[in-house]
Amino acid sequence: MKVAIILTSHDRLGDTGDKTGFWLEELVAPYYTLHDAGIEITLASPKGGQPPRDPKSDEADAQTQDTERFRTDRAAQQALAATVRVDTLRADEFDALFYPGGHGPLWDLAEDPHSIALIEQTFANGKPVAAVCHGPGVLRHAKKPDGTPLVAGKRVTGFTNSEEQAGRLTSVVPFSVEDELRRHGGHFERSEDWQSYSVTDGHLVTGQNPASSTATAQNLLKILNR
Repeated sequence: MKVAIILTSHDRLGDTGDKTGFWLEELVAPYYTLHDAGIEITLASPKGGQPPRDPKSDEADAQTQDTERFRTDRAAQQALAATVRVDTLRADEFDALFYPGGHGPLWDLAEDPHSIALIEQTFANGKPVAAVCHGPGVLRHAKKPDGTPLVAGKRVTGFTNSEEQAGRLTSVVPFSVEDELRRHGGHFERSEDWQSYSVTDGHLVTGQNPASSTATAQNLLKILNR
């Protein structure tokens, strides 16, 4: 089986002058969950090459067993440094998609026509699409084959308004993940701030925050193993 993990290429946190990108735990938790299950993984990003990593995801309080494993995993680091371009991917080449968060996807992947088309084709083919934290923001423009929003009528979760407020970035991000999922008809669910929570509805899998990364990947794996 093959899964594409799609990362952001965007590294600027609005007009703050700070850096952003993908969140390390949200990449490595699904990477190792899938890799250890024998899944073939392709890493991709809009621009290809080395995607930017949110520097805050390297801070001590954001580390896990998976992030520590990654730091000594040369093969994984080399794969990350050489991501393929999203516009080279074809939906029929993969059994599923996974979108990690970090704030970067809100600026590029959420608006990227190639990513949106890939999501729509994968979903229409009955294959799972998974996203965690800010990752579900990439679903905002995606549609079902009938033209309705992909998340309409679906149980979903993602980074909550209260978690965004806690990070003092509500006025910086281009949109609220929670508000967008609700606006497009998603039945938004959540747990307490920073607690692991993942929702599966059909072949759509979403996770609330970084702590939900492993659970989201495990839920995706359950679908792939059916």
